[in-house]
Amino acid sequence: MASFTSFVFTAPPAPPGGRTVLVGDVHGCRRELDSLLDAVDFGVGDRLVLVGDVLARGPDSLGVLDLLRCTGALFVRGNHEAKVLSCRDGDEVAGEHLDLAKSLRPVDWVLLECAPLVIDLPEHGLRVVHAGLDPRKPIEQQSPRTVVRMRTIDVSGRPQASRTAGRLWGRSYAGPPHVVFGHNAVDGLQLHRWATGLDTGCVYGGRLTALVLPAKRHPPRAPGARRALLVSVAARRPWFKASSGSSRVRAMKGE
Repeated sequence: MASFTSFVFTAPPAPPGGRTVLVGDVHGCRRELDSLLDAVDFGVGDRLVLVGDVLARGPDSLGVLDLLRCTGALFVRGNHEAKVLSCRDGDEVAGEHLDLAKSLRPVDWVLLECAPLVIDLPEHGLRVVHAGLDPRKPIEQQSPRTVVRMRTIDVSGRPQASRTAGRLWGRSYAGPPHVVFGHNAVDGLQLHRWATGLDTGCVYGGRLTALVLPAKRHPPRAPGARRALLVSVAARRPWFKASSGSSRVRAMKGE
C-alpha cells in the first residue's frame, strides 16, 4: 500500500512575478469560473490552483475540466472526484456521479487520476487540501478519507465529517504551513490563523471565491489582511438544491 506522502505533490515555483490564484469548490460552474478569472485579471505567468470538487452538481463539469487543461491548473482530489473515480472502479455509486462518469472522456479520466490529495506550494508557505487535516498528526500520518471528507474535530480530538460533531478543524490547527481548503459550504468563508476555507457555496447560489497571492507572498495570519486578498463573484443562479443543512450556507462568512 502506498504511503500517504505518495499522494502529496510539491509544485514548482510559479513563473517569475506570476501570482497564485487559489479557488474554492467550483462544482461544474464553468461560467462562474470564467467570470472569476476575468475579475482577477488572470494572465500569462499566473498559476491556478483549486481545492477540489471541481465537478458534479453544477451545469458544466466537462467545460470546467477543459478550462483546467487550457490554463494548466492544479487541483487536489475532492470527495466528488473520489466518487466519480469509484464509479469507474466498479463501486456501486448511483445517481449523478454515475451519469457524470459515463460522460467523461479518456483525457478527463487522466486528469482526475493525476489529481493528488495534497498540493504543497513552498514559495507561499502553503498546503492545499480538499477538506482538512487532522491537527494531531504530521502529514505522513494523515488518512486519505480525513483529508477528503472532514469538517470538524469532536471533543476527543478526532476528525469528523459531520458539520455538527464539534469545532471547525481550522480553529485547532496550528501551522506552519498555512492550509487552504474547501468542502464546507455551510460555514462558508473561514479565516483561521493558519487555515483558509474557500467554499462559499457557488453551486448553491452563493459565490465563487479566490485567494490571490502575489509572487512568493505567504497568506497573512491576520484575517483582515487576508480578506483584502480575496476576490469573489456571485453565482448566476442556484444550480443544485441544498439539503436542509446546506440551507444555512453563508457565502461570505469570516471570523
